[in-house]
Amino acid sequence: MKKRFTIDQIIRILAEAETPGNFVAATARKYGISKQTIYR
Repeated sequence: MKKRFTIDQIIRILAEAETPGNFVAATARKYGISKQTIYR
């Protein structure tokens, strides 16, 4: 199975979700993944 995101992209997405003022739900919607995936 092909992965959708590279390791670098995953790190960038997680950093964006953790920044103050950003909502996890908004970040998840932006990249087309679930909130649970970010928490996992």
